[in-house]
Amino acid sequence: MSVHLLLLHALSPIHCGTGQAISGIDLPIAREKPTGIPLIPGSSIKGVLRAQPGGYDLIHDKPKAKDIHLTAFGPEVENASEYAGAVQFGDAHLLFLPIRSVRGTFAWVTSPYLLRRFSRDLQERGLDRAPTLDVQDREALVTGTRLVIQVQNQDRVVFEDFDFRTRASQELTTFARRFGEHLFGEQAQEEIRHFVDRVCVVNDDVFRVLARIGMEVVSRNRISNETRTVEKGALWTEEALPIESILVGLMVVTPVSRKFTENQLKDHVKGLCKGAIQLGGKATVGRGVCKAEVR
Repeated sequence: MSVHLLLLHALSPIHCGTGQAISGIDLPIAREKPTGIPLIPGSSIKGVLRAQPGGYDLIHDKPKAKDIHLTAFGPEVENASEYAGAVQFGDAHLLFLPIRSVRGTFAWVTSPYLLRRFSRDLQERGLDRAPTLDVQDREALVTGTRLVIQVQNQDRVVFEDFDFRTRASQELTTFARRFGEHLFGEQAQEEIRHFVDRVCVVNDDVFRVLARIGMEVVSRNRISNETRTVEKGALWTEEALPIESILVGLMVVTPVSRKFTENQLKDHVKGLCKGAIQLGGKATVGRGVCKAEVR
């Protein structure tokens, strides 16, 4: 058995819904029950990758490609009882939430709790843990001055309607650079610098509020061709994770046969992640486009 990280970077808003109205939003996104933090279900990730171009359906003339694809994801429905798929996908949980900033356009915000939880994933993967950081009320840890403004001779950051005093953290800077290398690749130095400059940590209570107000909520409707007004019952609101959100989940590879090694199965899934993939609903209006990386 081998454990890997699955990193998701939203290139457009992502709507993975719950199918029921909550708090005045007709189509809310999926959230963790105890924390209210957004997530993308593992079943959604598996389904999308199974159907991704590059799967055996598009290269059916290559028996080995079909064989490894079915080994990774499981047989077709009519043969589902024969064996389980060799690759298991956990839910992808939010790690960095993009929040509008007075300076620097936006910040990638996280919290001590999310970092502690990510440490467990890193430990399963056999990588160094994320830093354990202590953040006081009305304080934000930053990696530099990209987000900082001067207010009455004090360094502050302003996110949405909240302002915080700042404290620079070299430990956070080191972690952000290491994470950026995993997400963008070690050669993408410009992307890594852009990411590191905008990483910020606020305390858990503040992040919980930001995870509520920081979502994209849009109203949509359907217009009648005859009356040119909104059709009855065709006005609704839907929620989405904002563009630039970064989520992390675990992918476990457990070979169900000796035909393929763990590395072959992992590389097959990694190949399916090349280029942009689409997760969740509302694909025809541009929702759900994201970049996936297996590490």
